[in-house]
Amino acid sequence: MAHTRSIIIAGNWKMNYGPRRASSFAQEIVPELLNILHQHAQIVSVLCPPAISLSAVHNVLEVHAHQRLALGAQNMYFEEQGAYTGEISPVMVHELCRYVILGHSERRTYFGESDELVNKKTLAALKHGLRPIVCVGENLQQYESGQTEQVIRTQVAGSLAGLPADKVSELVIAYEPVWAIGTGKAATPEIACSVIGLIRLLYGNMYGQEAAEALHILYGGSVTSANIADFVSNSDIDGALVGGASLKADFIELTRKAAEAR
Repeated sequence: MAHTRSIIIAGNWKMNYGPRRASSFAQEIVPELLNILHQHAQIVSVLCPPAISLSAVHNVLEVHAHQRLALGAQNMYFEEQGAYTGEISPVMVHELCRYVILGHSERRTYFGESDELVNKKTLAALKHGLRPIVCVGENLQQYESGQTEQVIRTQVAGSLAGLPADKVSELVIAYEPVWAIGTGKAATPEIACSVIGLIRLLYGNMYGQEAAEALHILYGGSVTSANIADFVSNSDIDGALVGGASLKADFIELTRKAAEAR
């Protein structure tokens, strides 16, 4: 089957930029991102600020209303409403966003999120019209002890179980080797391709070859404008989940190089 998947470049701002700074930064980068989107039809840009800043960034994006410039949340709970202090529901997220990051390694590591919880969130996101970016990946100890394949098999099976047949093409997966996040030590394109190929195979076993071919799989882990082309020039890697580099104007150059590489 011909490769027709778009390239998704998602910027995860993590716990940075309150509403005022988020708004000013969005105003700074959005015009340049729009220029890239107009020149390259295959690129999708997703900005993921902290929950408190979603409305501020939404107001900036709403002015331009470009279908391939989207807003994403960094997390959500699976219940629609209720006594869950500090949480935001998929219903709330859907009012502003089209995407939501789920199961990020920091959520799994610092906040104890299990595959079962990530699965509940994923199902809730799909139910409410959101595109979940579900993160999977091994830590340094697992990587060095040769457990990468088993970790990926377990996380994919647990986090992505029971997806509705009409929603399997809406999912996005981000492979983020935890040992490469924020360390400046990116996985090689060869390593990334090998694991992403496994993820696509596992997804195909779960939901069929057609769903696997349509599935967007991103790489995340010390992605910069200097190395993004090395990753997305591989046809199996459909973009990147970008951390630190998304907080700087260099995110523009990173997006441009991703577009040109494909």
